[in-house]
Amino acid sequence: MTAFAAHLGMEVRLALRKGETLLLTLGIPVVFLIFFAKVHVVSVPTASGIAFMFPGIVALSVMSSAMVSLSISTGFERSYGVLLRLQATPLGTKRLLGAKIVCVGIVEVLQVAVLALVSTLLGYSFPSSLGVLSSVSQALSIILLATAAFAGIGLTMAGRLKGEVNLAAANGLYLVLLLVSGMVVPIGKLGGLGTVARLLPSGALASGLHALWSFGQPVGSGTWIVLGFWALTMPALAAATFRFAP
Repeated sequence: MTAFAAHLGMEVRLALRKGETLLLTLGIPVVFLIFFAKVHVVSVPTASGIAFMFPGIVALSVMSSAMVSLSISTGFERSYGVLLRLQATPLGTKRLLGAKIVCVGIVEVLQVAVLALVSTLLGYSFPSSLGVLSSVSQALSIILLATAAFAGIGLTMAGRLKGEVNLAAANGLYLVLLLVSGMVVPIGKLGGLGTVARLLPSGALASGLHALWSFGQPVGSGTWIVLGFWALTMPALAAATFRFAP
């Protein structure tokens, strides 16, 4: 077994053993989904609230898991000296970060499955205009790119900042990206901030998922370019700057 596979297995086992954390990871997005689908806080450009909120909450879950949760847990592992023990092993920085990103991706599969089930029970149905295979493949591709982008951002902070500082920074950035993203508030209502939102991974992810799952349209080329840029640059930055030592 390679060092990467061994560490990935450990990361997955640790994630599954944290029952309370896993429950919150799966449960909180469901609560948000039901609330925003039933309570019309803002007007949405779709026939029903659930048609807009389902892809938006999926995007929110990806950002929360890949950036905030991963950044905070890794940051405290580093601050407590847990990662320092791995520095002298064959694992290395790239395999360590790669295993953590893949583990987050596995958790996100569970999140999307649960959200899709709840959305269906609330009356949502996937648009048929693109076909199931095309819709699912495009959605998984942009979620994969967004996961790499957000994880890169989170791990960059976790690898350089002290645990408490990283905690505040991750939550603060999460709030900013949530507000300027179009995940919950339609991007057309953001005014001039809409242009900025489309250049951020949060806005590109939300736009892509809304195109697919709200309107049954293919993902635009601009979305692919933005997500591709962030997905390539941020993990590379995290690997180049990450420190094992507190």
